[in-house]
This record gives sequence, structure tokens and C-alpha cells, in this order.
Amino acid sequence: MIEADFQYIIDTFFALFAMVLIIFMVPGFAMLEAGLVRTKNVTSVVTINTMIYAVASMAFLLVGYSYAFGSWDNDAMSKWAAFLFQMAFVGKTVNIMSGGVSERVKIIPLMIFTVVMAALIYPTVVNITWGVNMLEGSMLDISAMHDLAGSTVIHSTGGWALLAAILIIGSRKGRYVGDKIRVIPASNIPLVVLGALLLWIGWFGFNGGSVGSISTKENADAVALTIMNTNTAGLAGAIIAAIIMYARYKLFDITMILNGALGGLVAITAGPDLYDIYTPILIGAIGGVLVVFAVLLFDKLKLDDPVGALSVHLVNGIWGTVAVGIFADDVSLIAQLKGVAVVGVFAFGISYIVLFIINKIVPFRAEDDVQVEGLDVNECGVESYPEFKRAI
Repeated sequence: MIEADFQYIIDTFFALFAMVLIIFMVPGFAMLEAGLVRTKNVTSVVTINTMIYAVASMAFLLVGYSYAFGSWDNDAMSKWAAFLFQMAFVGKTVNIMSGGVSERVKIIPLMIFTVVMAALIYPTVVNITWGVNMLEGSMLDISAMHDLAGSTVIHSTGGWALLAAILIIGSRKGRYVGDKIRVIPASNIPLVVLGALLLWIGWFGFNGGSVGSISTKENADAVALTIMNTNTAGLAGAIIAAIIMYARYKLFDITMILNGALGGLVAITAGPDLYDIYTPILIGAIGGVLVVFAVLLFDKLKLDDPVGALSVHLVNGIWGTVAVGIFADDVSLIAQLKGVAVVGVFAFGISYIVLFIINKIVPFRAEDDVQVEGLDVNECGVESYPEFKRAI
């Protein structure tokens, strides 16, 4: 076997293995959200997450991938493996959004938006960053932005879409009464922990696989460093969130600790291949701090986000991308800021327009009486916990 064939085979296997790890994030999102919503909405949440994977992947297969990358050709590995790796990413942008509008969103309009996101919105962002770059040479060219695995391309894109959705759909019935914020507790903490840890594991494929190759000594070291730095940032985010919650409330809130970890993971996603082994501690810790205080801020602004997705994905997607320009050598801070701004304006603007149009035709928001009864009965006909009394 010649060396080129060996590298082709190893990198193909690596892409497929990383893809499998990323797909673990599908049940990760599903379990996290299922644990954070009320029991009467759990079936709806897991159905939405399952359908997002199916619908987004199909739309990306038929339209999005070719639009983003221009061609299926790939000399470094099997083109089928290259596609599957990229396909594993696409649904995450809508998973981010769906969790933030859970407990009041209908399935059909959300699936319509999923098609648009996977076939048009997300592939456009990929096109101008990782792909063929239709903006090359223009004032809006952001190809100089370093975003290894998508702090901006994936997480901020999903976060901007979520912000647009919340503005259009509104908050859950009874969440805000005047100036008072009604606390709606999580229904199943073990599911939240399981989901968050599945996401954490999936992140090793998310970031490690984005290095693109493992078939040489240098690339193997780069993959290992990337995964190590990814894990370190998650650890730091969890620890700092725990410290803040105990300092403020003398309590260890596991949901906030886990969101701190996820915030650290989002923040490191833009540049884990560029840092030494200590910088991710600072980046992840700042990510954890941002999550805690962003959750409080968004509640004050009456932006109802049951899972804290805006704080985790949007805020830390921005922070992680900017951090590369601050801490990494030979990366322009201006290029990073420009990338954040261009993607933000496009992703929020086009998402708002599409969501607004869909909402006029097929309303996203479930009626108040449906929210009281629970979306499981009305949207799915199957309750996850039929023996439990449903809380209003």
C-alpha cells in the first residue's frame, strides 16, 4: 500500500469517526431540552430534535452541501465521508434555536424553517467562510476570520436565528407577569446531565474532526491538542459557573454549571488548534461567567429562553471568535470582529424575514390553551409521562 492511499484511508476513517461523535449531539440536545422543559412538553421536544436531524440532513444532502462547497470532489478522503462530516453539523444550528423556543412552538412551521436553514441560510454562512466564498475580493469578504469548528459559523448563526424567533414568537404563557419572572423548574435533572455530557463528548468530534486530517504525526498532534483544549475550556466553564452560583446563592445549580461548561465549549470552538494548554482555561472561564450573567440579562429583557441557548451559543459564539483575535498569534482581531458582524447581520436579518413570512402563513406559536394542556397531547398524541399530573 502506497503512503497516499494509507493517508486517504486513515483520514476517511477519522472523518467518519468524528461524524459519529457529532451525531451523539443529537440525543445530547434532545435529552438536555427534555430535562429542562415541563413533563407535558417532553415528547414534543424529542420529536422536534429527531425531525431536525432528518429534515436538515436531507435538505443539506439535496441542496445545501453543493451550494456551500461548490463540489463534492475531495482528494484527501472519500467524498462521501467529507459530506457526512459536514452534514453532521447542519442540524445543530436549528437545535440551538428549537431549544430556546421550546414549550410554545409548533412542529410544522419549525420544520419549514429547518429546510430553509439547512438549504440556504447555514450553507450561505459556510460558503463565505469555509466554502467556495462567493464574497471573495469584496468588502464583505470574511474568509480571513479563523473559526475552526464554528463558534460563529454554527453557534452564533443558530443563536441569531433564535433571537429572531423569540422576538417573533414571544415568551411562554405565564413566564412573565408584569415585572415578575415566574420560575419554571426543570422536570428531569438526570436527563439534563446526560444531555449535556453527550454534547460534551460530541464536541471532541466537532472540534477534533475539524482539523481535517490525522494521518501524519503533525496532524495527529494537532488533533490531540485541539481535543485537549476543547475539554479544558469545558472544565473551566463548569468550575467558574459553580463558583459564581455558590458565591451568589450558596447553592450549586447543576443546570447553570452545565451551561457554564457548554459556554466554555462554544467559546473554545473557534480556535482550539491555535492555543497553548493554558489559554483555554481563561477562555472557558470567561465563557462560564458570560453564561451566568447573560441568562440573568435575557430574563430581565423578557427574552424567554428555557434552555439558556442565547447565553451559551450566541454570546459565547461571539466571545470565542473574538478571543482568537486576542490570544492567537497571526490572527487579526479586526478580521474576527468583521466576521462576527457580517455573519450576525446576515443570519439575524434573513432569519427574521423568513420566520416572519412563515409565521404569517403557519403561526409558530401554540395557542394559550394548548400551552396549558401541553404540546405533547396536541402536537404528538403521545405523552412521555402519562401517569404524572401535568403542571400548568
